[in-house]
Amino acid sequence: MRVLGIETSCDETGVAVYDTEQGLLRHALYSQVDLHAQYGGVVPELASRDHVRKLIPLIKEVLTDPNEIDGVAYTAGPGLIGALLVGASVGRSLAWAWQVPAIGVHHLEGHLLAPMLEEAAPKFPFLALLVSGGHTQLMEVSAWGKYKILGESLDDAAGEAFDKTAKLLGLGYPGGPALAELALRGNPDRFDFPRPMTQRPGLDFSFSGLKTHVLTTWNKQEQNEQTRADIARAFEDAVIDTLLIKCRRAIKQTKLKSLVIAGGVAANKRLRSSFKKKLDINIYYPRPSFCTDNGAMIAHAGALRLLNKQSEPLAFKTHARWSMFK
Repeated sequence: MRVLGIETSCDETGVAVYDTEQGLLRHALYSQVDLHAQYGGVVPELASRDHVRKLIPLIKEVLTDPNEIDGVAYTAGPGLIGALLVGASVGRSLAWAWQVPAIGVHHLEGHLLAPMLEEAAPKFPFLALLVSGGHTQLMEVSAWGKYKILGESLDDAAGEAFDKTAKLLGLGYPGGPALAELALRGNPDRFDFPRPMTQRPGLDFSFSGLKTHVLTTWNKQEQNEQTRADIARAFEDAVIDTLLIKCRRAIKQTKLKSLVIAGGVAANKRLRSSFKKKLDINIYYPRPSFCTDNGAMIAHAGALRLLNKQSEPLAFKTHARWSMFK
């Protein structure tokens, strides 16, 4: 089965063609970073309008022949509702015109299964850590479509904490990558930030207090570039250590032998090196370009659902909030 995948949940327009036998055939991505940078964050209405402008040209870029498509997958949520509606309406319309089935894909399931696009793909069952701008979740994945939540963030997600902390330090948008780059120049011994919720049992996360600790520390210090870098390093160390501690607990609890790490924060180089050094387990990531939002992960996840005879009616739905566990 050959599936066209469409991703428009936030500020990236992603399109891909995935074949269940041949794998990923083609993909294209347009980022709106430059558009939103002047505002310091994503402006939902501008994001929706830019998806309208970019989506059809990207589909034409990856689609050599509409007759080759056996199904269409689009992100149905969670995300910005206006942006989601752009991809869903175009995807469902194309499916109707081509007389092929369409399926709405959960954005997080796309991220979760993205490592399956790699040559060295994980096998079920495995432990999964989703770390993105909007979600931090630990889950047990026993098979495709069978996901059990073990722990999640009670407030800010890890990626959200990166972005907000970057803004507190006066860094540009997108803040997460800028903070990680700055942390490379930081002194790891100057500040020691708390590892939130690691002194109590359980697998839930909380990063909002860590963000407040950054602000308090920054206001007490001489505000120069080296202090900014040292705080960035201490913050990044605290987040990575917290994620490590929770993953180590989950490994002990589930006794699983493989760990998948996916989502935007999974592209962080120090996170990858720390996990490799400190966890004695097989670890799988998507390639860095597939950690952030992309059409390939939606085409892949959609293909699995279409193969299992799932599809959407003409009256499609999108979801700003959408649990993967109900």
